[in-house]
Amino acid sequence: MKISDIARLLDTDVMCGEEYMDVEIRTACGSDLMSDVLAFVKDHAVLLTGLTNPHVVRTAEMLDVACIVFVRGKRPSSDIIDMAIDRGMCIMSTRHTLYVACGILYQNGLPGGTAKL
Repeated sequence: MKISDIARLLDTDVMCGEEYMDVEIRTACGSDLMSDVLAFVKDHAVLLTGLTNPHVVRTAEMLDVACIVFVRGKRPSSDIIDMAIDRGMCIMSTRHTLYVACGILYQNGLPGGTAKL
């Protein structure tokens, strides 16, 4: 699934990274616990979260996450957007809750990451 598909399905507001709309996304992860993100996310993923702090972008960078979607209409500060721009990431916001946004993506064929148990 491309980032443009995610933007359309979740009716997002794209805050940065419009040039990455054709990037292919393989999996999704929804979490507000960055320790869970570190444990379960694979590369070429989209991260859905309600957290709007710099730690989210730093964690995403470590894991090669191509896109971050902030849920519940949350909007990150300009500092966080600037961090994402510097790291070549797409940042979007959706009005959907984390549960609904993940469900929409799953229903449209985007799998979640596999647990490392």
